[in-house]
Amino acid sequence: MYFSILLLLFVLGAIFGSFYNVVGYRVPKGESLLYPPSHCTKCNHRLTPIELIPILSFLFLGGKCKWCKCKISWFYPVFEFCSGLLFALSYVAYGFSLECLLSIVFISMLLIIIISDYQTMTIPDSVLIIFSILIIIIKYFMVGFKGVGILLIHALLSFIFMLLIKLLGDFLFKRESMGGGDIKLLAIFGFMFEFPMAMVSVFLASIIGLPISLIMLKKSSSHEIPFGPFLAISAIIIVLFKIDISDVLNLFVY
Repeated sequence: MYFSILLLLFVLGAIFGSFYNVVGYRVPKGESLLYPPSHCTKCNHRLTPIELIPILSFLFLGGKCKWCKCKISWFYPVFEFCSGLLFALSYVAYGFSLECLLSIVFISMLLIIIISDYQTMTIPDSVLIIFSILIIIIKYFMVGFKGVGILLIHALLSFIFMLLIKLLGDFLFKRESMGGGDIKLLAIFGFMFEFPMAMVSVFLASIIGLPISLIMLKKSSSHEIPFGPFLAISAIIIVLFKIDISDVLNLFVY
């Protein structure tokens, strides 16, 4: 039964991952999620159902478009695989529970943000709003009305703290140092983890992002690096490893 649920969640995660890729790419551009249907970006061939099976279609087609034979990016099957893996790991971490559902919903938002911020340097407000509502509803059933109220205070503190960092960065660098989407995302982190751990997520994201950013800067003439994907990765680590502020403090004690 345990492994059956893992397999089911992996398959669902891969399917949703394929959809999240579309959402993350199209929503920031104001494009419809339904039209045009999924197609080859080179020859505009409309993909058939057999060509839309996550991961497997890429393998069956040999990583090439069925019609024009142009190579399909490895990013798509890898992203679908990672999405499926993260759904399954949520069950490994939390079992059959509201915490597992919360983890899956939260990670779904983060997956879309990774795509949208990397592709378009934008974190769509619509994505943040929809997932915030879902997260608040699930949290309500976990901690009640009073608990949600306390978490909203943590969200506000996280938002204000990141806003102050942005204003300081704008002043020091004489340009926009951080996008508004990152600040709103930290408010959600504050609601999810509470204020102290939200700040830890920023620190962890900076550690993850530093070497990657240096490589990206060498390969690109642009000096703009999206911070959202690094924040998302740090949050995924915190959720799946169930890290709390006491774990962080223990690192300094020992």
